[in-house]
Amino acid sequence: MEYREIVAVTGLGGLYQLLSTKSDGAIVRNLADMSTKFISARLHNVTPLESIEVYTTGANVRLHEVLAVMLEQEAAKPLVNAKADNSAIQNYFVSVFPEIDIDRVYVSDMKKILKWYDLLKANNLLNFEKVNQEEEAQEQAAETPAELVAEEKPAKKAAKAKAETTEATDGEEKPAKKARAKKAVAADAAEGEEKPKKVARKKKTEEE
Repeated sequence: MEYREIVAVTGLGGLYQLLSTKSDGAIVRNLADMSTKFISARLHNVTPLESIEVYTTGANVRLHEVLAVMLEQEAAKPLVNAKADNSAIQNYFVSVFPEIDIDRVYVSDMKKILKWYDLLKANNLLNFEKVNQEEEAQEQAAETPAELVAEEKPAKKAAKAKAETTEATDGEEKPAKKARAKKAVAADAAEGEEKPKKVARKKKTEEE
């Protein structure tokens, strides 16, 4: 079981492992009691935990980033009970994650995060190293196409330059054709010079 397989299901409490999907719903396993059930797509929506973001005073962060901080600081700042009063729950999240936007993150959502944390910890699903590696791989994959396009442009210019060089080389053949034409004219001229010789031999015969 991995964190990326864990989902929340609307209308149902707790967390579930997504086992398989169908055209009309999905089969999930309850993390609390490990029971398996079919949920209808007409009645429930399935949301992967890895896609959930938390509002902050800056850019939004993924839920697992908040959970990771909660785990890291659990020894110094013990987890508050999800049934505690609203102010105690808000104070807890502000103490462990000061960037959280308490005006947009409702206390009901904070309580849900606390319950999810307990379930994930009980199932040894709070190790997010693999999740971070997958995110880095996705970011690198998203950047790769732009780099390839940048590398293709010089190659196209080189090909264009080669084509221009080839055209220039082909254009240099015209003088060679002119040279052959001149040679042909010279040959005709040489053949034309033989006629006086024949006349000269005829005159010599008459004199004899």
